Parts: sequence; C-alpha cells; structure tokens
Amino acid sequence: MEQPIQRIFTKQELKKYDGSRKNPVYIAYKGLVYDVTTSAHWWTGMHRNLHFAGQDLTDEIADAPHTDLVFRKFPVVGILEK
Repeated sequence: MEQPIQRIFTKQELKKYDGSRKNPVYIAYKGLVYDVTTSAHWWTGMHRNLHFAGQDLTDEIADAPHTDLVFRKFPVVGILEK
C-alpha cells in the first residue's frame, strides 16, 4: 500500500534541496517532488551540467534523452505548490 503524499513544497522551499550542505537532492516534475539523492547522475546537485537540483524541471524534460519513466526509480516526497 502506497503512503499518501503529505508534504507540500513551495518553489522557495524546494530550492533548499539542492544537495549543498549535505541536504538531500530533490527535483520537481509535473507537480510531484522526487528525491533523487541516490542517483549517481545527481550527486553534485547538478545533472549533466544542464539541470540543477531544487527546481521544477517539468519544462526541461522534453529535451532530455530519456522519457519521464526515469522518475519511477525515485521516491515521491511531496507535491509542488501551484
């Protein structure tokens, strides 16, 4: 049984989760916030020198060489406030 999403992030709060100061690495996509801390591609808080953690990447994924199915690997930790 999946746990209900309980945390709501503002864009300002999401910025704190950029991997700096030992913070987790979170990104948002289509309103959901994912914890990508365990990904080797995000360990610096940046992905391929193109995408920064702590941000909504919804508009950027269209240009990615992978589909949004990649997000299935990572836990959802909240939703992004509209």
